[in-house]
Amino acid sequence: MLKLFKTILKTGEATLKYPFAPLPVCDNFRGKPEHKPEQCIACAACAVACPANALTMSTDAEAGTITWSFFVGRCIFCGRCEEVCPTKAIVLSPEFELAVANAADMYQHATFKLAKCAQCGEYFAPKKEVEYTADLLKHAGMTTEAVESISDLLHTCTDCKRKQNVPEADKVEFTRYLKGNEA
Repeated sequence: MLKLFKTILKTGEATLKYPFAPLPVCDNFRGKPEHKPEQCIACAACAVACPANALTMSTDAEAGTITWSFFVGRCIFCGRCEEVCPTKAIVLSPEFELAVANAADMYQHATFKLAKCAQCGEYFAPKKEVEYTADLLKHAGMTTEAVESISDLLHTCTDCKRKQNVPEADKVEFTRYLKGNEA
């Protein structure tokens, strides 16, 4: 009996202090995704990459906002959102205790403003994404003056850009490209 007691004292504690102390996890543990709205540009790359559709983006054109939503119940903790985020606004945390008493606590939301087109006034892209593009151009070596000179282009929707690039229809001869018509 005394021999057994000595062995137990040498071994130490066999149980963990969990839940009173955090359970240790490995370095590359994929827990709950943490979203940093101040760093997010609302590009929707995470929502496109999410195979479980736990991340969604919804646009309210009347209010001029885009809403990022995350539902923990659908997340499979694959880490694709963290991989594709250009600003590292999503990071997988070591948090794995995700049980909640209220179902509404399983949702996270962040709302971002949309930028208006300089030509037509319609909302077309997240404002932070347009600003991020301008910052990338400056970082790539473009001068501030050059970025400001193309500011109208950055603040123009795709429809207006397309209209600016299409020549006037009465000056284009479409019939010469059709087979069988000899002009």
